[in-house]
Amino acid sequence: MRFMLIARMSTEVSNASVREGRISDLMQRTMAQLQPEAAYFGPFDGGRTAFLVIDLDDPAKIPAISEPFFQELGARVDIFPVMTGEDLARGLQQLP
Repeated sequence: MRFMLIARMSTEVSNASVREGRISDLMQRTMAQLQPEAAYFGPFDGGRTAFLVIDLDDPAKIPAISEPFFQELGARVDIFPVMTGEDLARGLQQLP
């Protein structure tokens, strides 16, 4: 199932990660692990933010997905289901 992961990184913690050269490696490892359908990065809610569309077939994977963001970047993480336009059209066809 397709999910949107939004990771809002702590400015203090992510600044340290940038200064120490760790953020690039963390993002590369994260992208390799998650294989997102889409990945966007930019400022949101006053800080560095990652927007990732991922496939999540088992909710037990949530800790492994979110912990690197929590522990290494002090991030606030939201994960919620999302649909493409095609998914929405199929769902609307099921309405009475």
